[in-house]
Amino acid sequence: MYSNVKSFLNLFTTASLAVLLLVGSARAQLQIEIVDGVEGALPIAVVPFDFGGAEMPPETPIHEVIAADLQRSGLFDPLSVDDMIDRPTRPPEVKLGTWRLLKVDYVAMGRWIPGSDGISGEIEYHLVAVHSGRTLFSRAIAAGPGVFRLRAHQIADAIYEELTGAPGAFASRIAYVQVIGAGTDAEQFELIVADSDGHNPQTIVRHSEPIMSPAWGPDGRRLAYVSFATGRSNVVIQDIYTGQRDIIADGRGINGAPAFSPDGELLAMSLSRSGNSEIWVRTLATGRMEQLTEHYAIDTEPAWSRDGRSIFFTSDRAGRPQIYSVRRNGTNIERVTFEGEYNSRVSVDPYSGLLAMVHGGQANFRIAVLDRESERLRVLSPGRMDESPSFAPNGRMVLYASREGERGVLAAVSVDGNFRQRLVLSDGDVREPAWSPLIQ
Repeated sequence: MYSNVKSFLNLFTTASLAVLLLVGSARAQLQIEIVDGVEGALPIAVVPFDFGGAEMPPETPIHEVIAADLQRSGLFDPLSVDDMIDRPTRPPEVKLGTWRLLKVDYVAMGRWIPGSDGISGEIEYHLVAVHSGRTLFSRAIAAGPGVFRLRAHQIADAIYEELTGAPGAFASRIAYVQVIGAGTDAEQFELIVADSDGHNPQTIVRHSEPIMSPAWGPDGRRLAYVSFATGRSNVVIQDIYTGQRDIIADGRGINGAPAFSPDGELLAMSLSRSGNSEIWVRTLATGRMEQLTEHYAIDTEPAWSRDGRSIFFTSDRAGRPQIYSVRRNGTNIERVTFEGEYNSRVSVDPYSGLLAMVHGGQANFRIAVLDRESERLRVLSPGRMDESPSFAPNGRMVLYASREGERGVLAAVSVDGNFRQRLVLSDGDVREPAWSPLIQ
């Protein structure tokens, strides 16, 4: 943690030469464990989808993915398949009395309709409200080998949005850094992208020196991060599909903490090219660089406001790390946080504008959320060394890094603090998570 100026600088200490590799190999997937549940979650039944005699059914049944997604949100309580008396696939087949006896409020169901080739086709899916008997929606989505799991996440998103009024985030992805052999001569750092439930992990970059601060572009295909592959810190933007990498900042000293603007045209960074760590902005199309802050203190960890008109950042200009804001043109620098001796690494909710941050002091660092309108700060996490918060793209959860003994793990907590889950690998440390934008 950045408990003093020295530790701020240590984050960007120059590392030895390493070779950057684009690799498509999959890693062990994150296992999700629900730690704290929510009382009063909506009872819902996700009935097994009918695939008939399809030659290529999904490896993981679609209903299992949907039910797991809804349960992970903390807002739904899916009925066990073993307790289902009926297995409808369309609304006319739903026997409302049976589901009322089972105390189920909603029934989701569907079926596979194969195309002429017997491989591609579409998934027809429905949602019925048991108490009213009303069909809330009936839709179809194209599907085929390799995309069944994504389609299941998208169906879960549709159910979530219909019943909560907020968009779902199950079809989004997460990026994180995994460290294998930490502290040994064989230490390896990997930047990994996975589905939001930890499945389908793919290594994007691997090398023997640190990778830091992954940040998604709004297009969901670009990742900016800090690499030490050239012998010093560089800010890199990489296309996760093609593997194309562009070095954005490689000057002497600090090059770190990248953050895309909401429109994806600008990249904010912390650079020391003018002598001290300051907030800079680069126009990606032209390469034009602008310095927004100028102070003898350390200014770092920029995060854009929802409208892109200002940038939040961490600075110790008041003696200890706190959150500040600066207008896009470098004017109107204001202190944002006042509660607590330490606040850093801000993440902005793209919907409400809430600010998540690392909050604490005295060797206790937790994740907190600040509502700037009410000036209320709510501590969400229970750990002693929690860091790197990242809002879900629908603003309902915060993903963050934590410690369990000597091991790094990821965790997620709802913005009201009532629901929490752990994401754990079978081996290796995980750290520096970043939640992608919504994937359409």
